[in-house]
Amino acid sequence: MQPGMAPVHVLVFPWPMQGHINSMLHLTAGLLGAGLHITFLHTDHNLRRVDRANAAASPRLRLMSVPDGLPDDHPRSVDDIKDLGRSLRTTGSVAYRALLASLLVDDGGFPKLSCVVADGLLPFATDIAEALGVPALAFRTESACSLLAYLSVPRLVELGEVPIPVGAELDAPVHCVPGMEGFLRRRDLPSSCRLHAETHDVDPMLQVLVSYTAHSSRARALILNTAASLERSALAHIAPHMRDVFAIGPLHAISAATALPTSLWREDDGCMAWLDGHADRSVVYVSLGSLTVISLEQFTELLSGLVGAGYAFLWALRPDMVGASPKEAIEKAGNGGKARIVDWAPQRDVLRHRAVGCFLTHAGWNSTLEGVVEGVPLVCWPFFMDQQINSRFVGTVWGNGVDMKDVCERAVVERMVREAMESGELRTSAQALAQQVRRDVAEGGSSTTEFHRLVSFIKQLSCS
Repeated sequence: MQPGMAPVHVLVFPWPMQGHINSMLHLTAGLLGAGLHITFLHTDHNLRRVDRANAAASPRLRLMSVPDGLPDDHPRSVDDIKDLGRSLRTTGSVAYRALLASLLVDDGGFPKLSCVVADGLLPFATDIAEALGVPALAFRTESACSLLAYLSVPRLVELGEVPIPVGAELDAPVHCVPGMEGFLRRRDLPSSCRLHAETHDVDPMLQVLVSYTAHSSRARALILNTAASLERSALAHIAPHMRDVFAIGPLHAISAATALPTSLWREDDGCMAWLDGHADRSVVYVSLGSLTVISLEQFTELLSGLVGAGYAFLWALRPDMVGASPKEAIEKAGNGGKARIVDWAPQRDVLRHRAVGCFLTHAGWNSTLEGVVEGVPLVCWPFFMDQQINSRFVGTVWGNGVDMKDVCERAVVERMVREAMESGELRTSAQALAQQVRRDVAEGGSSTTEFHRLVSFIKQLSCS
């Protein structure tokens, strides 16, 4: 903080799902490291799940919450995203407005609110802040390439490319997402671009995400958790649509010195000792993220493929991910005792462990970035939204893994896991990409330079 400058107080408000909380807590850690005061806004439901003693270790960080408008026993699963969004816009927004108004004066411990950084999926949060005279920035937690795809949807609709009909040729090229004309296929567009397989209806989430993406242009700036070296072309095509753009990722690598605990799940760190007992690059790590739900048939195919590949594997298998009893199925499959199953794993520690040879992932953006930074080859089995386009970039643009989308067959799983574990070319590409991104987050690198520019930008907004 410059001498004589009033303390800067930023409210950070993520969409209340694990992946969004992760990256916005990494942003929070970076802003704390720059000397700012932060109010991190959870929902009441999520704040009850957080380890407050560790999460609020800094005297310049406090955790607050607003109701999400859903009953305590509501599952808040991927199938209920529309319910959550609707209740946040109504019940949540009323409480949020009242909270912001209360923060516009010094309260003794914290200076008055200077600025809001709100998730781009909470457009009411930036609108209400600006209406109260508080400058607001939007943070989008997905990749720049997926954001550009959403920006391109109106043009794709105009040309009849979207929505994609049931039964259409999914390998047909898509020519109207700028910079991706040479490699993007229909199957690589966000999942909401496809008509519903059973009803042939348009996914209502498509229009929501398109409108939210357009809304980001009204914020003072757009923050993206990415690096210029990864997504330079997409960033260049996004920039004309926004007032300013900050590419400051991977944030978990930039904010490592002041890292905050991010998980709403209890991590099983006993798996680290298990990994210690394995040879270098001999274990497959499997995690499909915090939202993916799969059928018992899909689970069986994934398991059979993993066992067939012959490698030991560590699987972070949430209790709510498969309807039946997957742990018993794994024990029955045997694999010579080479399987370790945990409900949730300390993923970044796992990925940097010498024993891990590849990462079978849903290609969520946080997981993709964590795999990139550690130089671990990826096997991508995307589930929905931005994961489809992320996996295409992994397989075709960056070359640090393979793309298994739209397939869940044991023979394919076995083949792709073996390729990721054994291909020297994939490993070399993954390691080169890791070195490139580490330069971005080192002092003087593009992401670190942009992060410093963001801090200055926020301070200037506070002064004005």
